[in-house]
Order: sequence, then structure tokens, then C-alpha cells
Amino acid sequence: MSTYLNGLNHAQREAVETTEGPVLVLAGAGTGKTRVLTTRFAHILLTRRALPNQILSVTFTNKAAREMRGRIEVLIGGPADGLWLGTFHSLAARMLRRHADRVNRTAHFSILDPDDQLRTLKQVMEARHLDVKRFPPQGLIGTIQRWKDRGLMPDQVSQYEDLDWGATSARDLYAAYQDRLRALDAVDFGDLLLLTTDLLKRDPDVLAAYHRAFRYILVDEYQDTNTIQYYWMRLLAQAHKNVCCVGDDDQSIYSWRGAEIENILRFETDFPGAKIIRLEQNYRSTVPILAAAAHLISHNKSRLGKTLHSGHTETGGEKVEILSFWDSDEEARMIGDRIGILREQGEKLAECAVLVRAGFQTRAFEERFIQIGLPYRLIGGLRFYERAEIRDAIAYLRVLTRPADDLAFERIVNVPKRGIGDTALCRLRERASSDRVPLTEAASRVIMGGGVRGKARDSLRELLENFWNWKRVLREDGHVIAFSTILNESGYAAMWNENKSPDAAGRVENLKELGRALADFETLEGFLDHVSLVMENDEMAAGDRVALMTLHAAKGLEFSNVFLPGWEEGVFPNQRALDEGGAKALEEERRLAYVGITRARHRLIISHCANRRVYATWQSSTPSRFTEELPGEFCTSGGTALPKSEESLFVSSYFGDARVHVAHSITVGRHTSTSLRDSDDLSLGSRVFHQKFGYGIVRDVDGDRVTIDFDQAGEKRVLKSYIEQSR
Repeated sequence: MSTYLNGLNHAQREAVETTEGPVLVLAGAGTGKTRVLTTRFAHILLTRRALPNQILSVTFTNKAAREMRGRIEVLIGGPADGLWLGTFHSLAARMLRRHADRVNRTAHFSILDPDDQLRTLKQVMEARHLDVKRFPPQGLIGTIQRWKDRGLMPDQVSQYEDLDWGATSARDLYAAYQDRLRALDAVDFGDLLLLTTDLLKRDPDVLAAYHRAFRYILVDEYQDTNTIQYYWMRLLAQAHKNVCCVGDDDQSIYSWRGAEIENILRFETDFPGAKIIRLEQNYRSTVPILAAAAHLISHNKSRLGKTLHSGHTETGGEKVEILSFWDSDEEARMIGDRIGILREQGEKLAECAVLVRAGFQTRAFEERFIQIGLPYRLIGGLRFYERAEIRDAIAYLRVLTRPADDLAFERIVNVPKRGIGDTALCRLRERASSDRVPLTEAASRVIMGGGVRGKARDSLRELLENFWNWKRVLREDGHVIAFSTILNESGYAAMWNENKSPDAAGRVENLKELGRALADFETLEGFLDHVSLVMENDEMAAGDRVALMTLHAAKGLEFSNVFLPGWEEGVFPNQRALDEGGAKALEEERRLAYVGITRARHRLIISHCANRRVYATWQSSTPSRFTEELPGEFCTSGGTALPKSEESLFVSSYFGDARVHVAHSITVGRHTSTSLRDSDDLSLGSRVFHQKFGYGIVRDVDGDRVTIDFDQAGEKRVLKSYIEQSR
């Protein structure tokens, strides 16, 4: 029976065999976490410490639960029936159905999907005569979900956390929404844990029954638990305290969806006498890659601490490459070329991954890979031109250049909401069919003939007038300016800027990236033709393909060759995250960088650009502070960016495929700015100018890095070579 312990290293075996009392297993990347979990489960069964149904085992995904069940069955040599093994929500749902009568539900209650949740909340708001267009339910449902993730019932939301939502409070709408769910004999996803935890807290008999039922508790990915998951687990672990939580505080990267890193950091406080076991022997990556990860993450203060070391016998490995490029187009070309070379050398494309910080960054790589015929797979999201916001924006552009494009017109005629409902659209279709004209022409005729009245008529008239004005902007100012004008005057940009859903900010970034894509083309028609070709070129057949994804989507995966592009201040670490979360957000960004580095087995290439384009203009970028936190002895640098002292003297202009670098001096108002050289002295309190952030005062100088308090942008840390002394 003990053969299942063979092959475990000392720390892994200790984590498996320490069965009694609270245990926290700090499992670094690539240290065999899943093997430890499944072997521990099997060990408890095979040593007859518990029956299968006396172990509560919690995973974060259904896929992880299936994999764990399969491994356990292999280890114990038979089916593992009666297991309490699954995700937090699936296990809570199982409990809730057992005690449905105690939460005013039947055992057959419905679990609403996101669309049903939204529809139910909308009904609640409309019953209170709230304008769901001015106060969209999408934002409110996000707020309610965050309250549920924190374990707050409506009466537990304080007045300080409450929000004004129309003529009433969000807390009151939350209460009305819960009443409506109760009347429907339904719960939403957040209720599964909220109602179960509330039941365990207020009903000692139910809690005692589960204490008798579960002798052992195993929790995977503990660093990703939110508040309500933490409460639920702690309540169930109070009796035996035989709880084993496995996680990695250095890989806690989901605060934006409620994860609390403090849950893992305070484990010893929550469970006095807890044993902490560190899994530090990494079986995935080479020494240079592990050294890079260790040096980087050591800059975080909120961590329990561990240091990965290689479990491989060999001590070599290629150094981590840090490459700099003139712009993101050159970066995409380089990565495409490098992957092509690796392919020629016999490397599988599936062993190559490009991991980006934000979704908008994928466009340059998608287009480059298609251009050179490099098969790729976008993991964890839609391809750039398939995203809803991009399709909407392109539909506006299609109508602008091709008024007879009825499909495009139907897509945007009521996006954002203009009060043009199904009835009005039906009349447009009827008129278009009878007169054999496009919908845009039919709209004009219906308006003139009175076929549509009220708000729908006024909105249609305004939309058609806008298209006439946008055509003029297109003729006079070009397609990039026309695109920006459409987003602003149509209300489409405002719709996403005002949206409070978690993905709204990413959609805004995608729209900005679309503006950058437009600037690469001489005409709007040329761009639209390009998009059509890209969309047709689709999955490039199944099989061996490069993986392209965000860093968040890459967690848990590994590849032989990993490319980490866009390591620039503002991109990574992400400026919006820093603005909203400060020092805490910076540590999470660093953990995200750590996750990216530790995905690589043999080869890691990090890159940054000197310039990134915002619509039609180029802005200088500074390398990410994370590049400074990598160990020099394990890294090499290279690339084709201009020397630092020259970068601030150049801008890029594009004319077709020709790139022209134009030297320029900067004159702002009455002040002339002079570029600084690396050797120039710069005193504290000096007044300086930066092309991107404007004027500011020097607060600190550290080598070639300068901290400046900008008049408009606040405090930033920039390269000395990118600033000019104001004279």
C-alpha cells in the first residue's frame, strides 16, 4: 500500500502524512501541488482514517475536480463513490438543497444564470419606476454580487457602503431583489454560498451535523478564496480542525473578482498551532527562470516567504532575455520570427506561448501571426475582431462607408439604447422590403412619412443626421478622427465608460486598440477589407498552434517557450490598477509577473517598447519597473530600440508601409525644452517637461530614473532621457 508514497520528496511526503490538525501547504509554481493533494486524499482513505464521504475536498473549477477524482481512483485502485468533492459553489448547492426549507425554498429551487439574474433585477427596478437606461442593472448586479462575496445580507450593508441608484438606494434594491428570488423559488450564483453560510451560522444543529459528517477538509487554491468562501470553510472546520489548505500567496492574482490574499496570510492566526509546509522544489523551470521569479517576488512585502529551487539535476539553462524595441509592431514581428525559428528547429508550436497583460495587446500578434501564416489559438477569450465591442464599432464604420449594409445598421441602430425598439425596426424592414431600398434609406422615408413616431422617430432622425456629419468628418479629417468622433457622439464610448461591470475597462482599452489599428491604413475601406480577410482566416485548422492569452488565463499552464511582451510602465504594471489600488495593487501586478515567469520551462523572453501608439499619435514608454527587479547575472538584454538619449528626439509617422523617423524639438507655449542626457545633473525641485505627462517638479533622482510630481498626471517614475528641463 505504501507504494503510492514513492517518488515524493521530503516536503511533499510531510504534507501528505501530516493528517491531524491544521496544515497550510505553501506550494510554489511547479512543485507538485496536485500530486500532493490527491496523494493526501488517498493516504487518508488507505490508512482508514476516514471513509470517502467523510472527506470534504474543495477545488476551484469543475475540471480540477474531475482530474482529482480520476487521480484518486487510480491511487486507490477503484471507484471513489460518495465523495464530497467539487467546487465551492457545487458543494454549497448540495448542502442548500438538503436544507432548502430552512432558507424558504423548495428542494427543487432554480439557480439563475447571469441573463436571468439581470432580467429579474430589471423587473424589480421597473416595478419601482426606475429608468433602467439611465441606471443600468448591469452595474447594480455587480455591486450586489460583491456584497454577497463578502457575506453581506441586505440588512448587513452599512449606510457608508450603500449607493444611490436612481431615486432609491442600492441596498433597498438588493433587499427587493432577494424578495423576488424567494418568491420565484430561486437563487443566484452568489446565494449558494451566502445562504448556506448564513444557515450554518444561525442553525447550530445543521452545523453540528456537518461537523460530525466531515473528519477532514482539503482546500485547493486557498490564495484565491474570497470572504464568503473563507467563512464557509472556517465554520465547517471548527470541530476537528483537520483542515489542509493548499495554495501559493505569490500567485494570488484575482482580487478583481473578490479574492482576498489575507485569507492565506492569516492562516496561523485563524488556526493556532497550524503547521506550515513549504513546497519549494520546482520540477518545471531552469535555474535562470527560477532565479528571475525569486528575485522579482522578493520585492513584495505581503507574503509568507519561500524560495523556489530547481528539482532538475542539470544546473544550466538559457538566461532570461530582456529585449527592447522601437514599437509594438516591431515587437510582434520579432516574436513571430522567433517562434518561426523555433518551429524550424523542431519545437512544437503548442510549446510556445505569448502572454499579455491586457486583452487589447493580442491584436498586434493576431495580425502578425495571420500575415506570416503562423497557426495560433487564443485561449480564454474571443479573437480581437470577434469581441462584441469591436464588432459594434466596426458596424458603425461599415454603415459610414456602405449605407446599404443592412446587417451593420441593424446591429447598431439601437446600440447604445435609443428607444428604437422591435416595433420601429419591424416597420423599417417592411418599408425597405416594399420599396426595395436599404434600411438607412427606409429610415429616412419612414421619418418623412410619419411611419414611426415619438422617441423612436427623433432617435432615428438624430442617428441619420449624425451619419451625415460623420461622413463630412471622414472627408475632411480622415478615418482615425472620424472613428473617435463616432465613438463620442454616438454615445458608445460613454456607454462603456459609465458601465460598472468588471470587464468594462477592458472593452474601453479594446476600442482604443481598434483606433490604433485604423491608423495603420491609408483608407477606411482598406481597413474594412483587411478585417474581412482576417475574420475569414479563422482557426487555421486544428492541431499544433501557438498559445496566445492573458497572464490571468495562463495560471496553471506551462510551456517550453514563453514570451512576455509589453513590460512597460502603464501597461505592466497596469496604470489603471495602480491608480485604483495603490501599493496593494502593485504587489498583485508583481505576483502576476511572477505567474508569467513561472509558466516557462526552458526559455523566457521578456520585451518592452520605446513607443506605443494612442490612436494616430505615438507616445514614449518607459520599461516596466519589474525589469529592474530581475537578477542581472541570470538575464541578457538586447533588441533594436534607439539609445535612451535619442528616443526622446524622435517620433514616428506612417505613410503606407514606409516608416519615417522625424527629428523635432519641443516648444510648448513660451517655454522651450531641452532634452537631458544621462550624464546631466538634475536637482530636486527642478521644473521639467515630459511628452506624455506634461510639466512637473522633480521629487527624487535615482540613477537614470526620476520621480516627478506632474501637474496633471500626479506622481510618476520615468526615465531621465524622456524628460526635458524647462528653461
